[in-house]
Amino acid sequence: MVPRGRVPPCRAEIWVLRALRRPIAAAILALTLTAVPMVAALPALAATEPAVTWSACPEDEQVQCGVMRVPADWKDPEGPSIELQMARRKATDPAHRIGVLIVNPGGPGGSAVNLALEADFFTSELRKRFDIIGLDPRGVGRSAPVLCEQALIDAKPSPLVTTEAGFRALADYNGKLFTDCTARSGPVVSHADTASVVRDVEALRVALAEPRISIFGASYGSLIGELYADLYPGTSRALVLDSVMDHSVDVDGFLAQETASVQDSFDEFVKWCARDTRCVLRGQDIPGLWAALMRRAAAGTLVDPYDPPEKLGVWELISASFSAFYDPQWFSFAHYLRDAAKPTAAARQAVPPIDIAPNSFPAVVCGDWSLPVADFTTYRKKLDALLQIAPQVRASSLAVSAVAGCIGWPAPPGNPQRRLSPAKVPMLLVNALHDPATGHTWAQQVADQLGPSARLLTYQGWGHVAYSHSPCVQAAVERYLVDLALPPTGTTCAAVEPQPFGIG
Repeated sequence: MVPRGRVPPCRAEIWVLRALRRPIAAAILALTLTAVPMVAALPALAATEPAVTWSACPEDEQVQCGVMRVPADWKDPEGPSIELQMARRKATDPAHRIGVLIVNPGGPGGSAVNLALEADFFTSELRKRFDIIGLDPRGVGRSAPVLCEQALIDAKPSPLVTTEAGFRALADYNGKLFTDCTARSGPVVSHADTASVVRDVEALRVALAEPRISIFGASYGSLIGELYADLYPGTSRALVLDSVMDHSVDVDGFLAQETASVQDSFDEFVKWCARDTRCVLRGQDIPGLWAALMRRAAAGTLVDPYDPPEKLGVWELISASFSAFYDPQWFSFAHYLRDAAKPTAAARQAVPPIDIAPNSFPAVVCGDWSLPVADFTTYRKKLDALLQIAPQVRASSLAVSAVAGCIGWPAPPGNPQRRLSPAKVPMLLVNALHDPATGHTWAQQVADQLGPSARLLTYQGWGHVAYSHSPCVQAAVERYLVDLALPPTGTTCAAVEPQPFGIG
């Protein structure tokens, strides 16, 4: 997931809800991407290795923006091609430059170009020693983005279907979405999987004439690092996987482990509110308050406190909690729950209409995961089983969105999940103990797959993308990337207590 910025003053409560008011896939993309013109069919790639054309970035002349063309389908190198875009912040100390650091913030749908344009996300030492390159993955950001009709994106049915007809509607909707996105975006929709992205990264390495590269992959970007090291160990120098994806779990493991992580984050929110005097719900029965809100949402009577008279359903309420746990933004989430229980009279803000919008989430997820659900009865049993794992949050909105979004998706996964081979180069894995999206269990499972060459560093706190939460993690990542020195086995970084953002 893209590292999140801070909430504007006095708008924290509104941000929490609106981060996930649309279906979660669209919301994730809306954080960093903007609509661009429709992508037409592209000419075939020349029978040569891809090359990069560089120029100054319009956002920052100190950063170079690059363009490279690659096959839309690497299995058909003479077929249609797509244009990939990237940003390069060159090492500020060329005399001590180590090499290239390819970075990706995750999502799927986060812009790596935007991450490279952030001047201070990485430590000054890393900026001195590496050319930091953010390559927008195919289908994402500026790289042949998957574009779909906004009205169709907004019409996505709730994944919490309760009838056979609702299940069929999900499959029908996904088929229509695939058709619409393909018509507007071209062949990239069927080839947005991470294995294809990894092939793009290797093409970039060749174009740069770099003998080896280092990778920093956060959240879904960790899968890029995992697969690159697996497929290209000889050109892998150092790989940091922060907030680790486990690409080996089946559909039941995917749903159950993701849901357990969100419930854990809810429980941590409740504990925090009991100990922090600044929590506006301190001393209240938060599970009881949440249950009451869920009942009102299910009955269709829960008014959106920041966009009345719009109503919030169960899915929107679950999604709001998931979003709030990312940073985490506990202070603003407490405000949100308080105001949802006693709606305010805030005025609705006009939102300009958009004809098309970025929507890479289903193309990427359905290209990377085999998440079969045979029929409505099977699907409903899977959802009901999650209630035993997460009595409050009920399900991971991210995991359920992924499974529901692939029901009826016409293109088969080009990169279905599998276990990783033992690592052939040292790798650093980083994960928060309480992460709502990539639970600590996933990091442990991936570390087991990679074997003794991989080292897991645990941040004992909360939230997603530990590098952005902990100076201790930043120091360990810097030392590893610069000196290839892994922390001792079992090393942890102490939790940093969350602080309020812009509450006024």
